[in-house]
Amino acid sequence: MITLTDKAAGKLKTLLEAEGKATYGLRLRVVGGGCSGMSYAMDFEAAPSKDDKVYEDRGVKVFVDPQSDQYVGGAQVDYTEALTGAGFTIKNPNAKGSCGCGSSFTV
Repeated sequence: MITLTDKAAGKLKTLLEAEGKATYGLRLRVVGGGCSGMSYAMDFEAAPSKDDKVYEDRGVKVFVDPQSDQYVGGAQVDYTEALTGAGFTIKNPNAKGSCGCGSSFTV
């Protein structure tokens, strides 16, 4: 299961509407890279692929391919704003470690 905080869901809905993609979902993937070995990738997609897991939380659909799902099951997507910047973060219970900036992780 992938969950969204209220802030993340609100920001995603705002972005989807602004891009004219209100019916789209969030694609969440795990890709190789980063100083810890794995990174997250997010984008908007019109529909899930055939084998995707589809989660829905707070009115936002999240599409996750089977390969990525094994690494992000139980994760929570959040949105934070601070003086140093704003962006989406993933609270992943499967991550055993992460790099100093938090953009990549290990399992």
